[in-house]
Amino acid sequence: MHGIDGYVVRVEADSAPGTPHFAIIGLPDRALNEARQRVRAAIINSGLQHPAGKLLVNLSPADIRKEGPGFDLALALALLSIDEQVDRLALQGYLVLGELALDGALRGVRGILPMVVGARNAGFTKLLVPNANAAEANLVSGLELYALGSLHDGDRVEQQIGRAHV
Repeated sequence: MHGIDGYVVRVEADSAPGTPHFAIIGLPDRALNEARQRVRAAIINSGLQHPAGKLLVNLSPADIRKEGPGFDLALALALLSIDEQVDRLALQGYLVLGELALDGALRGVRGILPMVVGARNAGFTKLLVPNANAAEANLVSGLELYALGSLHDGDRVEQQIGRAHV
């Protein structure tokens, strides 16, 4: 959110060999910096592999401050795409929102309606959101909505995304 308007933030992930480290750049606030620990725990506790080495996540555009835990799911999926646990190309057409609990459960985020309207206005037609936000997100017409209860539910959605992508 920028004021009352939703805008798109692109999440890019990169890895390099070396001592494990996870950095988030692109003007993240404190809650977003804390996402490093939430996302790591959620990935591991969901039975998935956390990528090794030096991890870098960029949030673009870099000149606008990013706030809140609503980026957790996007961060997790970006990291999982590094070592192809998630199909990176298939995810490129999706808007992804959601806070992760340490066990991988997805929690709803505040302000979902303007975010979804902003996504639709930016040309997105596919959304991944927490179950808690599904009803509100569904108020915006013209979108293909996938609601998840946990990061582990992503396996089910990944199969659907993969089929749609092929």
